[in-house]
Amino acid sequence: MTCDGCASHVEKALLKVPGVCQTKVSYAEETALVSGDGALDPSALSAAVQAAGYQAVVAKRARASGPSERRAGKMLDREAKQESRGMPLQVAIIGSGGAAMAAALRAAEDGARVTLIERGVIGGTCVNVGCVPSKIMIRAAHIAHLRRESPFDEGIAPSKPAIKRDKLLAQQQARVNELRHAKYEGILEAHTAITVLHGEARFKDHRTLIARLNEGGESEIGFDRCLIATGASPAVPPISGLKEAPYWTSTEALASDTIPLRLAVIGSSVVAVELAQAFARLGSKVTILARSTLFFREDPAVGEMVTAAFRAEGIEVLEHTQAGRVVYASGEFVLTTGDGEVRADKLLIATGRAPNTRGLALKAAGVAVNTQGAIVIDKCMRTNASHIYAAGDCTDQPQFVYVAAAAGTRAAVNMTGGDAAIDLTAMPAVVFTDPQVATVGYSEAEAHHDGIETDSRTLTLDNVPRALANFDTRGFIKLVAEAGSGRLIGVQAVAPDAGELIQAAALAIRARMTVQELADQLFPYLTMVEGLKLAAQTFSKDVRQLSCCAG
Repeated sequence: MTCDGCASHVEKALLKVPGVCQTKVSYAEETALVSGDGALDPSALSAAVQAAGYQAVVAKRARASGPSERRAGKMLDREAKQESRGMPLQVAIIGSGGAAMAAALRAAEDGARVTLIERGVIGGTCVNVGCVPSKIMIRAAHIAHLRRESPFDEGIAPSKPAIKRDKLLAQQQARVNELRHAKYEGILEAHTAITVLHGEARFKDHRTLIARLNEGGESEIGFDRCLIATGASPAVPPISGLKEAPYWTSTEALASDTIPLRLAVIGSSVVAVELAQAFARLGSKVTILARSTLFFREDPAVGEMVTAAFRAEGIEVLEHTQAGRVVYASGEFVLTTGDGEVRADKLLIATGRAPNTRGLALKAAGVAVNTQGAIVIDKCMRTNASHIYAAGDCTDQPQFVYVAAAAGTRAAVNMTGGDAAIDLTAMPAVVFTDPQVATVGYSEAEAHHDGIETDSRTLTLDNVPRALANFDTRGFIKLVAEAGSGRLIGVQAVAPDAGELIQAAALAIRARMTVQELADQLFPYLTMVEGLKLAAQTFSKDVRQLSCCAG
């Protein structure tokens, strides 16, 4: 134990043991006094303390006033003993991405000594090959699109842009390098409580890691607490001939210094649609093969709106289409589908991401995974091994870097004696297509699945002054409310800058606001977020009959 809070956690754990009537835990004396009935089992007491993340031994029975009172003994709690000898908590972290960095910094802040093990480039997926480079490329593609075509072409003459992909790539990579150093490498180099090992880690047992170092040799790392934050990698579907073909994942696509004349994309969700539109706007003829429809897990209107926008730009969207075979010959991909062949110069596989857990020897530590190989954790990021935690894309949590970072911070709090959980009930999500897709909370279908009756309204963007002023009314804002109470429980938006309005919706849901309360709020005129207010007003009014910025 390291504080009175730890004593409180141990006390709560002991009270749950069958047969326990009372318990008093003293941090100062490092003891727990337990009284109970004849069913009280000393080994169960020790097990309960260990399950809470501490260690204990049961002392010999002390004389007591009654036959049921037993002395549970002196808490040997490894961490407290280390503190008394001036030895801080030893925390090992596998990975260096969003979850790992957040956890390392918080654990060090709380007094732990951290060993961080990274097998590849410091910074993980987001800054190196994910969020940052993809959003740079998407923004560049958006600029190219507006130069070629915009709603103001009658007054601003369009022109065909000259795409210099090698220059764009250099600009993109320079910003990636800059952010990686500023937000990851530089911080780690300057932090005296964090040691970085470059190598691949695996568990030797439940208290020890072995790192095969990139420079050669191995290092053994003992730990009191461990965080697994190894992220995920692109998943590859079992399509005949695919393994023999030089296909792209998002990593290769973002690093390409050329734009293919023809690009085929297999996938229908975030990465697939974002990169498909970016390449199309930079000059590729793009064909998307969707096994179902675009965004089939979302409200159907979302996929329908994005599909219509893509087709209007010349992107071919083949719904309910699967490639049964891939052949690559003479620099060309030939994809065989049930409706014929699709030919392309490059093939992008974007069918999801699989957790990086296979090489960790998790069985040696007793850590459980689900059928997809993702580590199973509770709301406190604890695995079934009480002193081992996990966070980020290698777990069964949603694969968003901000979820990973929040989970990493909370894991560190818990590893160092605190009590923190992550609540994902109002988790916003954004897809950076044009128009953007942003969601938070329940869709109608999800609410009905959970037995919640709903009352919903959809506001098309031709009712939003900002969209009218932009001469771009593609999209909608949909509010899902709980029937009866009117409490807002979900929002789906397809709109330019939808990502900039969704956080306001998330806060409204978090505050348990009703749609009427949302409608009564002040929103600045001629902003896209004002569409939330207008959508809320549709529950009681016809917004087409209101004046501008009507309150």
